[in-house]
Amino acid sequence: MDLRQLRYFVAVAEERHFGRAADRLHMAQPALSQAIRRLEADLGVELLHRTTRRVELTDAGRAYLTRARAILADVDDAAHEARRVASGSVGHLSIGCVGSATYSLLPPLSRHLAAELPGVDFAFRGEMLAPDQVEALRTGAIDVALLRPTVADSSLTVAPLRRDRLVVAVPADHRLAGRRQVRVADLRQADLIVHSADRRSVMYDIVLGLFRDAGIDVHVRHEVGETSTLITLVAGGLGVAIVPEPVTALALDGVTYRPLVRPTATVDLAVAHRTDRTEPHLARTIEVIRRVV
Repeated sequence: MDLRQLRYFVAVAEERHFGRAADRLHMAQPALSQAIRRLEADLGVELLHRTTRRVELTDAGRAYLTRARAILADVDDAAHEARRVASGSVGHLSIGCVGSATYSLLPPLSRHLAAELPGVDFAFRGEMLAPDQVEALRTGAIDVALLRPTVADSSLTVAPLRRDRLVVAVPADHRLAGRRQVRVADLRQADLIVHSADRRSVMYDIVLGLFRDAGIDVHVRHEVGETSTLITLVAGGLGVAIVPEPVTALALDGVTYRPLVRPTATVDLAVAHRTDRTEPHLARTIEVIRRVV
C-alpha cells in the first residue's frame, strides 16, 4: 500500500464513479480500477459495492475513507510544515540583551520580528551582562545574544553590529549637569557607579580603563548588576556613571546625560550565536537584527 492508493480510493469514494474519478486523477479508468482492486486485496476487505452505473461504499469503506482522509491531510500538513521550517518561518528562539540594547533596541526589534517572522516564537531576556550571555549561549539557555564583545570564543560566532559612544549620566542637580560635554578629568572627585566587577562586566573594565589611562584615581561608590539599577542610583543622587549612549533611552527624572569627550570613547555592540547552530529561522532572525540595528 502507498499514498497513491489512498488518493485513488478517496477520489473514487467521493465521486462514486470510476470514470469521473479517473478524469479527476488524470489517469485511465482501467488502471484506476486495478489499483482499487489491489488495495482491497491488500486489506482483505471489500471497500466498494460496484454497479454498472454507480459505486457505493461498504461499511468498511466508509470507515477506511475517514482514516484515509486524515492520513492524507497529515501528510500534506507535514510537507507544509517542512517547507516552513526550511524557509525559517517557524521555530522557537530566546534572545538575550545587554542593558543598553534592552531599552534602545529591543522595542523596535521585537516589533520587526513579530511582523516578519510571525511563525517564530520569540522569548526575550533583558539586562544580561555579556559574560552571562556567553554562558547562556554555551548551555542553550538563549539562542542569540546582543552583547558587548568579550574574549574570543571559538564555539561562538560573533559579528559586530554597531559602535556606541559613551556618555556620562549625572544627577540633574550635579555640577556637571550644566556642561555641554564632560571629560574624564572632570570626574576626578566624582563618586562612580559601575557595573559589577564580580560578574565580569565588559563596561566595568572599559570604565576603569578610561580612568587608568587618564592617570586618575577612581572613587567607586556602588557596583550593580543591571543598567536600570545603575541609572536609578544616579537619579537618586548617589553618584555618576559612564554608559553607552543608547542608555539615554532610559529617561528617568533626575538624570542628565552628557557626551564624554577627551577622550571620546566607544563600545561595540555585536550579535552572537553558537557556531554549531545552523537553523534557517536563526539565520533569518539575525538578518532582521542586522537590518533593525
